[in-house]
Amino acid sequence: MASEQLYITLVQPDIAWQNKGANLAQYEKYIQGITGKKEIIVLPEMFSTGFTMDAAGMAETMDGPTVQWMASMAVTHRAAITGSLIIEEDGNYYNRLVWVLPNGQIGTYDKHHLFAYAEEDQYYTPGENRLIVSVNGWRISLLVCYDLRFPVWSRNTPGNEYDVLIYVANWPERRSLAWKTLLQARAIENMSYVVGVNRVGVDGKDIAYSGDSSVFGPLGEPLWQGQEAGTHTVILEKSHLEQCRQQFPFINDADKFMLLD
Repeated sequence: MASEQLYITLVQPDIAWQNKGANLAQYEKYIQGITGKKEIIVLPEMFSTGFTMDAAGMAETMDGPTVQWMASMAVTHRAAITGSLIIEEDGNYYNRLVWVLPNGQIGTYDKHHLFAYAEEDQYYTPGENRLIVSVNGWRISLLVCYDLRFPVWSRNTPGNEYDVLIYVANWPERRSLAWKTLLQARAIENMSYVVGVNRVGVDGKDIAYSGDSSVFGPLGEPLWQGQEAGTHTVILEKSHLEQCRQQFPFINDADKFMLLD
């Protein structure tokens, strides 16, 4: 039986460009400063480096220091922690979302839609499988940044149902309207909570980020949005989700389809 409430803490940082030590130290302070209950802590895309194409220079392995740090944070704070970082595996580089539980279990999702506009597809290998995890009876789908623009990939379908859709991102300020609009659209069309975690500041390529980390309810209702660096915890209500789905069973009328390679 699912818990009635789910606590999700969004961490919206000003990422130090390609400086893993400074970034991990920053996150430790943010996480230590979280008051109240901790269940899921969400960091942005490439949280340890910023959105860099220096895959070879910045990559780690799954037993490297950043994943070990995530595992340590999960145990220390007894909460799941997630975000994406650069991982090298079998000679390929991945923009990999890593999901770490306090019991040491790890799940991964390799970003499927690579951002060709920034030549991400020239340096990284796309993933082919989605990741849906469970926390206290809540099912959560985890995706990365540019995936947001492609609704079929995130579709809430029989056999892959979820209650919460989380996007971790480095989404530039110049396209913030698309970020906010698409997050809300994903909530409406999938009848689920949607959480988008972004960054603020200016990166090493002089690209500005306005944050706008956001949470929307299953009818697209805005629940929170922030522009400043820091953390914010939202409490999601299972009864509200179920009531919305029962009252408006739109998802039952969706087109039937399969994702093919």
